[in-house]
Amino acid sequence: MNRLAGKVAVITGASKGIGASIAEHFGAEGASVVVNFASSKSGADAVVQRIVKKGGKAIAVQGDVSKQQDITRLFAETKAAYGKLDILVNNAGVYAFMPLEAITAEHFHKHFDLNVLGLLLTTQEAVKHLGEGGSILNISSIAGPMPVEHGSVYSATKAAVDAITIALSKELGPRKIRVNSLNPGMVETEGVHTAGIAGSDFQKLVESQTPLGRIAQPEDIARAAVFFASEEAGWVTGQSLILAGGQRM
Repeated sequence: MNRLAGKVAVITGASKGIGASIAEHFGAEGASVVVNFASSKSGADAVVQRIVKKGGKAIAVQGDVSKQQDITRLFAETKAAYGKLDILVNNAGVYAFMPLEAITAEHFHKHFDLNVLGLLLTTQEAVKHLGEGGSILNISSIAGPMPVEHGSVYSATKAAVDAITIALSKELGPRKIRVNSLNPGMVETEGVHTAGIAGSDFQKLVESQTPLGRIAQPEDIARAAVFFASEEAGWVTGQSLILAGGQRM
């Protein structure tokens, strides 16, 4: 299928995990993809190569989306390469869980500067280039509407993302730009493996509480992202979709 044929999409934090899968699915659906990365050039280049190998179009652009100058350059390079912008996926983010007594100002600002302020500044720059029919998709988390123990800071950032999604859908609606968010539960990504969560008792607990009996794979999220970015969701804005296999915390 070519549900995104002729579209240009920027996916932040797309060198691995959910972002990489979204980039590859967008490429397979005909979009010209900008694979943004902060530090893993090799990862981003590998995503680009997989897209191109399957006949798609993609470039990698470095940029830390918590920094204004990097954001400006990201969209300047997108415009130089493809001439326009149709879709923004705000996927870049960080997460770490800490009990109340361990929270520091550094921990707080690291999360809010990227997950919230970075998302806002990236969107602010993107809308300068988005035309009528543009789509913005924010990758949030089930931890926003369903906060978890030791996740007060992370959960707060994702609750903010959901609030921003609704507010911007109203603000940008008159310009015919749609804004939605996806709220994944646990997803098997490189980060989950690095943190030692994959295969742990915690994963088994989550799976036991999930009606579909497993955690998500990145492609589970990517397929939903394709829908929200496509014309099939042309009448959908201001929505947050929980993607957690039926899990309710």
